[in-house]
Amino acid sequence: MKIASIKTHHVKCELETPFGFSQWFYGQRNVLLVEITTDTGVTGWGECYGPAEVIQTAVDRFYAPKIIGMNPTSTDQIWHFMWRASLDFARGGVLMAAMSGIDMALWDLKGKIRGVSVSELMGGAVRDSVPCYATGMYFQEMPEDLLLKTLVEEALYYADQGFEAMKIKVGKNVAFDEKLILAMREAMPNMVLAADSNHAYDLPEAVHIAKVLEDNNYAWFEEPLSPENLDQFTHLQNQTRVAIATGECEQTRFGFSKLIESKGVQIIQADLAYCGGPSEALKIRALASAKGLNMIPHVWGTQLNLAVATHFLATAYHEPGRKEEKSLFLEYDRTENPLRDELFEVNVNVVNGKAIVPSEPGLGVSINRDALQQFSVNSTEAK
Repeated sequence: MKIASIKTHHVKCELETPFGFSQWFYGQRNVLLVEITTDTGVTGWGECYGPAEVIQTAVDRFYAPKIIGMNPTSTDQIWHFMWRASLDFARGGVLMAAMSGIDMALWDLKGKIRGVSVSELMGGAVRDSVPCYATGMYFQEMPEDLLLKTLVEEALYYADQGFEAMKIKVGKNVAFDEKLILAMREAMPNMVLAADSNHAYDLPEAVHIAKVLEDNNYAWFEEPLSPENLDQFTHLQNQTRVAIATGECEQTRFGFSKLIESKGVQIIQADLAYCGGPSEALKIRALASAKGLNMIPHVWGTQLNLAVATHFLATAYHEPGRKEEKSLFLEYDRTENPLRDELFEVNVNVVNGKAIVPSEPGLGVSINRDALQQFSVNSTEAK
């Protein structure tokens, strides 16, 4: 069996209501999908996290011509072949995002060829459902007093849906962030809460906010600082009991090795559509495990990234391990996203705040071809 063709689909949609975080506002969704087909007609799908137009060229013009004709089940062989092809000039960035989408599609393809789910390929699911945390509470254009009320109401809505954990956005400004952290805890005394600043703070601000999070029993503090300043993460983690979480901007086992060795992070958050794909994510998890850390994927985009992260966590053992299992929560983005909610005819089923692990071969989600045509703005094919 050989790879016969590799197609890319840049899908895009405008949002009815833009939403913001510490860095900017989103007004649209953009994702690059990768479709790989064998000479026997079996098809696998993946997605890439990052600028779709740029990544599309990397997949179509650089990597695809090099791997056409290779055995699609040889995922590690193909990964290292691509890695060596771009090693001299792109050990990270958009080319690694391109590799991630290709690798994800190959895992989907391999599962379908062998008739087993991706979680079986990853070593076997140890649970049939994965608890989720609702990601939301993004900023909106309104006065801060009204915004505070609106965000708390949104969080209570997720609690009513059965979620036992959720993540809020901080990084607007320190005064507002502190009010929001307190208001969320007052509204939901028993909820597992986390906060994500998207690297908005300098070190003194991060230390201050970490103390507020600690006093209000938040589970983790995500991306408190710029990813370039690993020494600052170490200083911060040494000054707080709140777990520092980061990694969505990092890639490959080599990049994560440096992050882990900094001793400034307790929760590793690789994105399987960006870090190098499922093949590399398993290696990153092994590195984290060797240091007693848990790897919990960052999830953004479509059902494909949600599905692969679900399989990944279905196969995870929490560190350091005990009889009563510690929850490793799956990120479940609740912001407006037609590319997640309208593009697929088979989705990851989330019930009462828990994702049911797909048991079908491959990733267990499937694209609606009519919807794909509706959302697609540019497609390519290499064969």
